[in-house]
Amino acid sequence: MADKFHWCKFSNCKLSDTFFDSLRSDYPEFDAWFIKKSEEGKEAFVFEDEHGIGVFLYLKPECETIELVERSLPAEQRLKIGTLKIADRYQGQRIGEGAVGVALWRWQAEKCDEVYVTVFEKHKTMISLLEYFGFKCIGTKKDTGEYLFRKSRRNLDFSDAYKAFPFISGSFEKAGIIPIEDIYHDQLFLFSELKGNKLEVEEEIAGNGITKVFIGSPNSNKYFVGEPVVIYRIYKQPLNGRTYRSAVTSYAFLTKVEIIKKSGQGLQSLDDFIRMAGNKTVFSATELNELYRTKKNLVMLEMTYNGAFGKGHNISHAEIKGSGLWFGGHPYGYVYNKMQFIQILEMGDTDVQNVIID
Repeated sequence: MADKFHWCKFSNCKLSDTFFDSLRSDYPEFDAWFIKKSEEGKEAFVFEDEHGIGVFLYLKPECETIELVERSLPAEQRLKIGTLKIADRYQGQRIGEGAVGVALWRWQAEKCDEVYVTVFEKHKTMISLLEYFGFKCIGTKKDTGEYLFRKSRRNLDFSDAYKAFPFISGSFEKAGIIPIEDIYHDQLFLFSELKGNKLEVEEEIAGNGITKVFIGSPNSNKYFVGEPVVIYRIYKQPLNGRTYRSAVTSYAFLTKVEIIKKSGQGLQSLDDFIRMAGNKTVFSATELNELYRTKKNLVMLEMTYNGAFGKGHNISHAEIKGSGLWFGGHPYGYVYNKMQFIQILEMGDTDVQNVIID
């Protein structure tokens, strides 16, 4: 399982890996705790490469009173991030973003109000990552002296897509659709029909991070920061005129819209274009260069990948058309109102109240 996230039983993880040394230093009881979890058959979300373990994430639903120095938190259903460690070689990379994203998807699936994690003050990089995703320090654990960072549905920060992730504020008025050819879609987004269960979905998405960059060439820009979009996979293989293999597979939230070229005029330099695309797009620097040279219009859309409908729940072109949500012409220009976006989520068997928070 090298260079890949996977759900792994504790008993199949190498406790002697030097990755765990800092946890032993912070928690003298770590080895005994790990062995107990192994005996209980518990699983963790693990990333491994040729050097060994790179990321270790353990999640635990609980309902307990939490004693802080400042106050007590009453017992209620919460998701605890029991262990989250990222090796130094992956600090600041998208691997950590993917691991936190999976933890937050699990929190959403649990439908409890709070998710929390404890961390010592010295772990500055981890604290920065947690704050980036909207966790707030609310006190100090009485027994360990760790800071407790919590994220709650009751006070989500919708000023930033990452702080609100994986939820979407109900304040939006319109949404869009991003059409992507299958060969590019399946690299940038998870084609969930190929995945048999939620565990495989999480493994695939986490390795690529939740930030996605799409580059297209619409004749006019209908996309705006702060609006959700649905992702439409264009099936390019011949099917004797049938279109059911093209489908809406996912939904996302726009965080950045950059107009690179408009009517043949470059509004961003080639170097800036390549720099902004970074490693979040499916195109190489050579391919980006070719797009910049040949396309009259070029738009770069950055987004958070908030959710996939999953196997058996993708919405075919025929279903979209039959519901009056296919307007003819190129879908680049489609603008859905709030109720139409909600309708699409419902067609994908999504619990809308567990995605859109008013």
